[in-house]
Amino acid sequence: MSTVVDVDELSFRYPRSSHPAVEGLSFSVGSGEVFGFLGPNGAGKSTTQGVLTARLRGFAGRVRVLGRPLQKWRTDYYERIGVAFEQPAHFGKLTARENLEAFASLYQPPIMEAMELLALVDLAEAADVRARELSKGMQMRLTLARALVHRPEVLFLDEPTAGLDPVHAAQVRTLIKQQAGEGRTIFLTTHDMRTADELCDRVAFIVDGRITALNAPRALKLVHGQPAVSVEYRVDGALERAEFPLDGLGENPAFLELLRNRPIETVHSREASLDDVFAAVTGRTL
Repeated sequence: MSTVVDVDELSFRYPRSSHPAVEGLSFSVGSGEVFGFLGPNGAGKSTTQGVLTARLRGFAGRVRVLGRPLQKWRTDYYERIGVAFEQPAHFGKLTARENLEAFASLYQPPIMEAMELLALVDLAEAADVRARELSKGMQMRLTLARALVHRPEVLFLDEPTAGLDPVHAAQVRTLIKQQAGEGRTIFLTTHDMRTADELCDRVAFIVDGRITALNAPRALKLVHGQPAVSVEYRVDGALERAEFPLDGLGENPAFLELLRNRPIETVHSREASLDDVFAAVTGRTL
């Protein structure tokens, strides 16, 4: 797998700030990989996205994208990358179709047809609705469609499932998987650990401007999580629940006492989640 994004000792300090927003970041992202960049608010996720999308200049360290130092790219960089941030940015008076056609006119061919894109994000029926009249979730999907209009090689996505109902969130996750399957590299920032767990080949957790953990989601869950068994039982008719570490469960006196003396309704294992990893490596909860 070839390297598409290569970052070595990246640091960035905003003007008049006494501390760097990010410091000493090193990571790489391969072709066709979905790479998650996770962390609490203010950790440095947006700053890193800003550098990688060439919106923030004056950084220290080495950054190469698509085989070229970031500083060597000019406007042709935006022919090769697609960007979809959390806050939708559309022409409010134009329809969904007109928005995509307007953005498509800014790029060199080949481009995707507006109706094909709208169908991908389940907005075909809203093609002739003005963007300002779309719900937030629909605007989020339109933003994603806009990022794909010029068939980019690298996608930078910020909270792609924010504001979406479960059905459309699942559709967007499926679409992102399809894009990766076609060979596109995807750099994803999100607070949605389900999205990160389902989509990402690897994730990096950033805290206070530094990466504290980087690996495949499963590997991180094995290291930082705590597998458990969850038991639901009745006490005077009220439903209660208790959790016990899986390790040494058969010798856990509280667990054995519960099985002997309480009406048990359910017993099931609970694997560690990325929420558990988030808490472990950031010291915070979602």
